[in-house]
Amino acid sequence: MKNLMRSLLLPLLFIAGSASAVPIVSLSAAGQTTTSVADTTTIDFNSGCGYVACSGDFILATGSQSGLYAQPFGTNTQYLSVPHPSASTLSADFTLGTVANYFGLFWGSIDSYNFVSFYLNNTLVASFSGSAIVGQFADGNQLSYSSNRYINFDFVSESFDRVRLTSHGFAFESDNHAFRKLVAVTEPSAALLLLLGLISLTLMRRQLKTVELK
Repeated sequence: MKNLMRSLLLPLLFIAGSASAVPIVSLSAAGQTTTSVADTTTIDFNSGCGYVACSGDFILATGSQSGLYAQPFGTNTQYLSVPHPSASTLSADFTLGTVANYFGLFWGSIDSYNFVSFYLNNTLVASFSGSAIVGQFADGNQLSYSSNRYINFDFVSESFDRVRLTSHGFAFESDNHAFRKLVAVTEPSAALLLLLGLISLTLMRRQLKTVELK
């Protein structure tokens, strides 16, 4: 009987446990400067900031200025640098105007003191430092694909509506941001789980009666 109940309840536990997901971080191939993920909105900064709202310290730049910012390796167009060289704060916020479950960016000369953070309704969802993503290669090298990579953040069923870029040292340079709008997937409701539980109990009772009759 215990084994029978366990076999009936395991599918329910799997359904309940799979309703949330952990963010997945991946690096695109070296030299890839744009996302390869389908159904995304891309912001290349060639015509301005591009988000619904942009605030904080940042500058749209081209080329490099020693000690201030450096063109992401492999690109030659306008890009984003945070903070502005004469920073009053160290961060900039970018509001999507929707909820998304994927974000990507070409992260230039990745440093350990660069951070990308994700928020939903002003609540922090996740935050990643440069060293958390590329480890020892978060050394600010401006001419290596080891520290100039397209980074993908896949939140699966979780979501965010604002991205914050922060640098506690030199600039955080990036280009070709992309995000994918979250398509709602109906999660199992409490009523559905209860119904499945009742069905499982009914099946269990029928099997027990069959055993007794034998």
